[in-house]
Amino acid sequence: MSVEKWVSEKLFDLLGISDKYIAQYFVGLAGKSSSADDFVFRLKETGTVEVDDNIIGFTKELWNKVPHKKKAVKSLTTEQQSQLELERKNQTFQLLSDGDDDDYEIPTKKTKKENKRQKHLRKKQESDSSSESEKDEPVQKRGRSPSASDSDDVEKERLHDLQERDEFANRLKDKDKEKTRNIASKSEQRAYEEAKKRLQMETEDRKKIIPEIRKKSRRDYLKKRRADKIYDLEGDLVDEEFLFKDVKLSKREKQNIEYKKKVLKLASEHLKAGEIEKVNRYYMPKDDVKPEDRYVEDEMEKGNYEQKRWEEEQLHAATLKFGAKDAKKKNKVKEYDVIMEEEIEFVQTLKMPGSNKDTDMPEMDVKKSKKMSIEETKKSLPIYPFKQDLIDAIAEHQILIIEGETGSGKTTQIPQYLHDAGYTDNGMKIGCTQPRRVAAMSVAARVGQEMNWKLGNEVGYSIRFEDCTSERTILKYMTDGMLLREFLSEPDLQSYSVLIIDEAHERTLHTDVLFGLVKDITRFRPDLKLLISSATLDAQKFSEFFDDAPIFRIPGRRFPVHIYYTKAPEADYIDAAVVSVLQIHVTQP
Repeated sequence: MSVEKWVSEKLFDLLGISDKYIAQYFVGLAGKSSSADDFVFRLKETGTVEVDDNIIGFTKELWNKVPHKKKAVKSLTTEQQSQLELERKNQTFQLLSDGDDDDYEIPTKKTKKENKRQKHLRKKQESDSSSESEKDEPVQKRGRSPSASDSDDVEKERLHDLQERDEFANRLKDKDKEKTRNIASKSEQRAYEEAKKRLQMETEDRKKIIPEIRKKSRRDYLKKRRADKIYDLEGDLVDEEFLFKDVKLSKREKQNIEYKKKVLKLASEHLKAGEIEKVNRYYMPKDDVKPEDRYVEDEMEKGNYEQKRWEEEQLHAATLKFGAKDAKKKNKVKEYDVIMEEEIEFVQTLKMPGSNKDTDMPEMDVKKSKKMSIEETKKSLPIYPFKQDLIDAIAEHQILIIEGETGSGKTTQIPQYLHDAGYTDNGMKIGCTQPRRVAAMSVAARVGQEMNWKLGNEVGYSIRFEDCTSERTILKYMTDGMLLREFLSEPDLQSYSVLIIDEAHERTLHTDVLFGLVKDITRFRPDLKLLISSATLDAQKFSEFFDDAPIFRIPGRRFPVHIYYTKAPEADYIDAAVVSVLQIHVTQP
C-alpha cells in the first residue's frame, strides 16, 4: 500500500474526510519537517486540525514512513583546501613598523665548503676573517611603507571605477542610439540622396528625358491652342465667302477653301466625339484627374431609378397632410421639452463672475476664434503683458520660480521670449522639460508653427526612442528622462544657456532627481539660467529648496462659474453623478 493511500484511510478514520490533495499535503508537510515534533508544530500552525493524542500518534507514524533528505557534507577539493591554508597564513602575518623595516637584514648562506674550512683550517680562517667579513656583509633590504601601498591601491581602484563609469555611459548611449528613431537626420539624409539622384539623372539621362518633356509640352500646347485655331479657321472661311462671293476663283483657290472646310469639319467632329466619350465611356480614375472630368452619368439612367421613383410616389400618397405648409409658423403652438428618463432637477444658487475686463464684449464664436491670427492669439495670452518684466527678472536672477495657471502661455511663450532676448546666440540652446511625451511633441509643433520654423530644424523635441532634433536646433523640448540622459554625455550642460523645468508641481521621480542635479550645476555655472515652472500651491516650497529663489507670479484668467444644487437629496450618488454627466452632455453645447 502506498503512503498516500494509507494517509487517506487514516484521515477518514480520524477526521471523517479523505481527499487526494489533502493526503498529498500531509505527506509533503511530513517530508519538510525535521522531526516528528516539528511536524506536529507545523500542523498546529495551520489551524485546520485539532491536535489530540490520536493525531499526534498518526503524525509520528507518518513521519517515520516518509523519507527525509539528509544534508550532504561536501568534501573540499585540493584547490579549496590550499585556498583555506593560504587564508590562515595570511591571518598570521602582522604589519611591521618603519624602524623594523630599515633594521631588518637578510643573512647570507654559507656553503658546505666554508663549514669544512672552519673545522680543519681555523688559523687560516682567522687570518682571512677580515676579507671574508667584507664579502659576507649583510645586504639591507629596502622596505616599503604600508601607507604608500594603500594609497597606490586606492588610486588604482579610483581609476578603475572611472573607466567602468565611462564604459557604462558609452554602452548606454550606444543602446539608446540603436533604439532611437532620428527623424531629422533621416529626412536630411533622404533629401541628400534625392538630390544626388536628381543630379545623376540630369547628367546621365538628359537625352532620354528631354524628348519626353518636349512631347508632353507639345500635347499640352495642342490642348490650349485647339480652340484658338478652330476659331481662326472659322473666321477665315467666313471672310473668304463674304469677300470672294461674286469673284471667279481659280482651281487652286477652290481646293484651298475645300481643304479648310474639311479640316474644320474634322475638328468639329473630333470635339463632338470627345463629348460622346465622356457620356458613353468609362475610364479608370487617375490620381491627377477627377472622375467627374472624364465621366458623366445621367440621373435618369441610374440603376433602379424607376423602382425608386415608384416607391417615392407611393410614400408621398400614403402621407396625407391638410392645411397650408406655413400654418405652423402662423399659429404658434406651445412646444414641450423632451422628457428624459431619470432626469435630475437642479436649482441655480450662486454665480461666480470671471476676471475678464471686457464683460460687454459679445462671446466669440468658435469659427471666429479659429480665424484669429497667431499673433493675436499670442497677444491674448495672460503672460503677454509681463513679457519685458519677465525678461528683466531672468536677467537679474539666476534661478527664478515662475508661478502661473494652466493656459497662461508659460510653456510656449517663455522660450520664444528668451530667444528674442538673445539667449540662443553663439550656438547656445534653450532646454524645456515636460513630464509627458505627447506634451513635448505637441508643444514643439506649436512653437514651430508660431515661429514659422520647420519642426526638427530650429525647434525640435527629444523623447525616448524618437529624436526630432538636428545641429541647428536651439529650442529643444524633451522629457525629464531625456534630460537625465543628457547628463551622461554632457555633465555640465555647457551647450545650454537656459533650462526650464516645466510642470514641476507634478513631482515625478525624474523631476525630483533633476532638482538636485541642476541645483549643483547652477552653483559652479553662474551663466546658466534655471527656470522652475510650478502651480500656485508648490511655488513657495520650490523657492525654499532653491535657496529662497524669487517667485514671478503670472495671473490667470477666471471664467464665470454657475453653481447648481439638486432639489432633493439622491439615494445613490454614483447613479446621480452618471445621470448628471449624461444630462449635461445632451443639453449643453
